[in-house]
Amino acid sequence: MTTTPPAQRAAELRAEIREHNYRYYVLDDPLVSDAEYDRLMRELRALEEQHPDLRTFDSPTQRVGAPPADHFAKVRHPQPMLSLGNAFDENDLHAWHDRIRKLLGPAATPTFVVEPKIDGLAVALTYQEGQLLRGATRGDGEVGEDVTANLRTIMSMPLTLRRPAPSETPHPPPAMIEVRGEVYIGIADFARLNARLAAAGERVAANPRNAAAGSLRQKDPHVTSTRPLRFFAYSVGPFSGVDLRSQWETLTYLRALGFPTNRDARHFSDFGEVIAYCRDWMARRDTLDYEADGVVIKVNNFDEQQQLGVVGRDPRWAIAYKFPAREATTKVHNISVNVGRTGVVTPNAELEPVEIGGVTVRNASLHNADYIAERDIRIGDYVTVKRAGDVIPYVVGPITGRRTGTEQPYQFPTHCPACGTPLERVPGEAAWRCPNFGICPAQLVRRVEHFVSRSAMDIIGIGEKQAELFVNTGLVKDVADLYYLRAEDFAGMEGFGRRRIENLLNAITESKQRPLDRLIVGLGIRYVGSVAAQVLADHFGSLDDLMNATPADLEAIEGIGPVAAAGIVDFFQRADECRVVAKLRAAGVNLTSAAPRRARHTTGLFGQTFVLTGTLPNLTREQATELIEANGGKVTGSVTKKTSYVVVGEQAGNKLAKAQSLGIPTLDEAGLQQLVSSSAPGEDAPTAPAPPEQPAQDQSDSPKSNEPAESDNPANANDHRTTPGQLSFLDE
Repeated sequence: MTTTPPAQRAAELRAEIREHNYRYYVLDDPLVSDAEYDRLMRELRALEEQHPDLRTFDSPTQRVGAPPADHFAKVRHPQPMLSLGNAFDENDLHAWHDRIRKLLGPAATPTFVVEPKIDGLAVALTYQEGQLLRGATRGDGEVGEDVTANLRTIMSMPLTLRRPAPSETPHPPPAMIEVRGEVYIGIADFARLNARLAAAGERVAANPRNAAAGSLRQKDPHVTSTRPLRFFAYSVGPFSGVDLRSQWETLTYLRALGFPTNRDARHFSDFGEVIAYCRDWMARRDTLDYEADGVVIKVNNFDEQQQLGVVGRDPRWAIAYKFPAREATTKVHNISVNVGRTGVVTPNAELEPVEIGGVTVRNASLHNADYIAERDIRIGDYVTVKRAGDVIPYVVGPITGRRTGTEQPYQFPTHCPACGTPLERVPGEAAWRCPNFGICPAQLVRRVEHFVSRSAMDIIGIGEKQAELFVNTGLVKDVADLYYLRAEDFAGMEGFGRRRIENLLNAITESKQRPLDRLIVGLGIRYVGSVAAQVLADHFGSLDDLMNATPADLEAIEGIGPVAAAGIVDFFQRADECRVVAKLRAAGVNLTSAAPRRARHTTGLFGQTFVLTGTLPNLTREQATELIEANGGKVTGSVTKKTSYVVVGEQAGNKLAKAQSLGIPTLDEAGLQQLVSSSAPGEDAPTAPAPPEQPAQDQSDSPKSNEPAESDNPANANDHRTTPGQLSFLDE
């Protein structure tokens, strides 16, 4: 048996990992499982540790290697990074088209490349002989900042260019090339990042663009590496050793070199098709998984671009067709605060109702006390309010020019509005908290809401109003008290008839058999969401073992970082929480994991990814998710080319349109059940849950059904890992 020399094996591993990164980030078509990718990375790290001389600067293991910077050096761009002129309606587009046709001459037949205008941070990457030499921000277009160390942490950005096969591109690798593109954070990633920052008491970002900019300008690259930054390449600056003649050819070439480009880019020869594309994206902008503020239109041919030239800082050969702004101006009537289930006190602006993007907005987030103070937001101010997709509306800032002198500066409370306890703030954190965790009634109401929510114990018949009623009347002093409610406790309560009480108590009893991971979610441990709860339930098998785990035990689990581990240990060290667990055990609530999900990976739906949209006739969203996961499948929140099926119910939303545009197969509930049955490998395979019984209820007794409770915790706050194959809780 021959042994491969370490140097040769290290080179083979680097090449293989780079190719897997290319297929994952650029082609969206991975060839290996997560576990196999992790194995390759571990082998390469081990080799480099045993033989430090084999460790190269561009190794996939060296994404984060630079020390924190005191400042960013200035970089002068070899060619200016230009801005774009704007068009705000189709008349503006036609006028631009008429101008370029006139300048190019009547014989010219320009073609066009169009793509959504991503709202991120422009950067320029210089590669010399295939290696990343430098990365810089746009700055003022002439001079930017050197942020190479931070850019290196972005997994979708190659450190070494691919050497594409002749079948991919006729062009050789460049001797030198400057690649320009946009660093951004996706909408869902932004929401999870802000939730994580808020729960950690750190300052939240106002929008995805600000989050991307702030993350890229961190002095410590290790901090940047925890942020969910992504990259799209869209153009080139200077280059040598290759002959590129058009924008469309360039995009194809960049993909072959290993850069992600926007999959929604299109090449049109007819300007009417360009207009139709813009109309289409105007209607479908919410289907994008990143913020876009318009569509960029470029003349395709580089010679024609050169002929058209630049006026001021704007190229004549390109224009941005701007989407209508999804922001509005309205008045702040009052500022109130909410106390979350972990004690975080969050300010909220009560607004004069205003319509933004077809939605009437009456309340908007103010994030924290520092956000209000830094922007000097006052009661009575006229403010700009922005709503991005499905993100909660937030106040951008005041319009100081409209002040009359009657506006009142806001004083953040010094005591909890619910229990009167003095608020506390850890030095360096942005969030104020009520430390009265076990007693504060506002926190308890939120904890009960969360415990009964569909993602946790799913107790039908208890929602926000019922949680508040039970806490205020003293029936519930902790979440375990729900299992000790009796029919006589509701005597004389308005709205609680015999049948409603019976249904409620039955729902509480039924919830005792929920899987362990749902109970872990329901307990409300900071930094532990549904994915982390599943991992913990599978690993430990019982709540008792989890309670006895040390930080080292927890950090040894893939995907559980030190922050989450500390949060778990701290939670179970509290005497109040131990008493709650003891009461749950005495009430007969399930505290063990009967069927770990890791054992289900051999079942019929393994390797297939599902997205749910709309309301199914018999299964709740949670039941459908359990059915799919129990049979080895995976449920995600957004439709991509990797999606296997979209399960469609009534009132399906944009996900159905996205599936149709990508050609993703769709299923109704019956089709899902049939797929499960036909995929079952044997008699031991899990089967579909029976539809829940729906006993008749008097309409007068019908309570508000439980809804997902608000959360001031992130889904998770573990180390953010963005390599394919590593579990990333920020990607739940």
